[in-house]
Amino acid sequence: MFLRSVCWSKADFLLLQVTRQAFVLQRALASCRATPSLQHPACASVNERQYRTMPTHGIGRWRHLLPKEAPKKKKDKLQMKEILAETDTAYGSLNVTVSGYDMTLVEHYSQYIHNLCNRLGIKVADSYILPTKTTEVMLMQEQGTKMFVDAVLKTHERVVQLSSLEAAACPVLLDVLLQNQPEGVELSVSEHTEAHFQARFKGRPELEGLIAQLTY
Repeated sequence: MFLRSVCWSKADFLLLQVTRQAFVLQRALASCRATPSLQHPACASVNERQYRTMPTHGIGRWRHLLPKEAPKKKKDKLQMKEILAETDTAYGSLNVTVSGYDMTLVEHYSQYIHNLCNRLGIKVADSYILPTKTTEVMLMQEQGTKMFVDAVLKTHERVVQLSSLEAAACPVLLDVLLQNQPEGVELSVSEHTEAHFQARFKGRPELEGLIAQLTY
C-alpha cells in the first residue's frame, strides 16, 4: 500500500478555516430560529414574528358602537304666521309688549304674563325677544359747545303674542297685569301687524345697501 503525500498550501488552509466558521455560524442561526421563545432580537428573522397570526385592524375604534345619528337639517327661514282677524266676541292677534332698562325685571314680568295666560286658559301663540335698543345720553359742557357721552341706556323688550282673546276676559287680564306691573317697566298692548314681525330681525344697513345697488 502506498501512501500519497498531500501538500497543503497556506491558501488551502485558510479556506478550510473559513468554511468551518461559516458552517458553525449557520448551525447557530438554525438553532436560534428553532427556539423562538428564547430567541434574541439580533438573531430573530423579520419574517418570523409571533403576532402575525393575530389581526390588529379595528383595535381602538369605537364610533361604530354608537347609534347612528340622523343628519342635521338646516333651519328654515322663519315664516310669518297668519294674522287672525277679530270677531264680534274675541280679538285677533294681540301683542303684549314689555320694555324697560332692567333686563331682569323685563324677563321676569314677561314670564309672569305668560304663566298667567296659561292659568286663565288664554292661548299664547308666540313669545319672543326684540333686538336691544341702545340710547346714548349726551351732555354739553358748561363752557363750550363740545358734547360728550354721559351714559348709555339699553332698552330690553319682550313680546307675548295672544290669539283669540275673549272680549270679556280682556279687562280682567289688563287689570291684573297693571296691578302687578313692576316699577321701571312699561306695558303696552297692540294688534299684531306685519311691521311687528319685521321688527324681530336686526337690520343690516351694509347688506341692504349692497342689495339696493344690485337691483338698480
